[in-house]
Amino acid sequence: MAVMALIMTVGTLSAQKHLYVWKTDGTYISVPVNEVDSIGFYMPESIGGSGATDGIGAFSVSETQQVTFSKGNMQYQAITNSWRFAEHQWDYIGETNKNISDTYSGWIDLFGWGTGNAPTMTNPNATVYGTFIDWGMNPISNGGNKAGLWRTLSKDEWAYLFHGRENYDKLFGMGSVEGVNGVILLPDNWEDVKPSGVSFRSGVEEGFIWSTSYYTCSGSGCDHFSDNTYIAKQWEAMELAGAVFLPAAGGRSVLFGTKVNNAGSEGCYWSSTQYGSEDAYTLGFNTYQLYTQWGGMLYNGLSVRLVQVLQN
Repeated sequence: MAVMALIMTVGTLSAQKHLYVWKTDGTYISVPVNEVDSIGFYMPESIGGSGATDGIGAFSVSETQQVTFSKGNMQYQAITNSWRFAEHQWDYIGETNKNISDTYSGWIDLFGWGTGNAPTMTNPNATVYGTFIDWGMNPISNGGNKAGLWRTLSKDEWAYLFHGRENYDKLFGMGSVEGVNGVILLPDNWEDVKPSGVSFRSGVEEGFIWSTSYYTCSGSGCDHFSDNTYIAKQWEAMELAGAVFLPAAGGRSVLFGTKVNNAGSEGCYWSSTQYGSEDAYTLGFNTYQLYTQWGGMLYNGLSVRLVQVLQN
């Protein structure tokens, strides 16, 4: 981990409300800037995992709480009972998720709802998934490696991100990174930290229209995955400013022999909120629409992106 030999005075931090400090166990603490005299610090390596980027990406998920996102989607290896975050934000496993089993030696990243204690479960009876066990209860090797450091967003928190926080209409969009399609989320303070030389156009700016609980494009032939395209170096600048990318990783269907569908063209991310006996709320999207509170059968294998609460 690189160390920055840098001492700052309060005056250099005056544009910020809090100073965020990473502890060795992967958790955060924050200190009001007006209580700081001077500091010496090191710069952690990457979003999530053992540290964050130059500017921690702070995202409001309610009027009183901000979170930061993990460095990538959740992944699991059954043969070693190991959990990790994907190396890059745009990484997803895709078709080989169909090999899910207790003895599979590869990695999977599509899970039935609330299967933090049973990640390879593929029971076609949705009612057996009725107790939510958060994936963040597990030690994650590149996420602090201690249990309980991360959690899943609720349906209301996903909705607040896209249609509730201040300037929400400017802080999300569709795009691709290294040829991978997905959704881009920008931190609350994007206008203050956005990198020069890298452009971004929001979904609303590109024609998304809100309707009750989802966005859809205006007109026919919409292809919003082409709204913003980045190569790895361009995305690095976005990520260093706190941006988050959710890849369109498709989904696994237990009712069709664990077949993986629509990898690269659709994304569906679990929330922690169930409704009814067989469904839970998800964030779902494709190139022409985005549902903040979509429904998914509990036995479907969907993506998981965890967050960590930023202490104010």
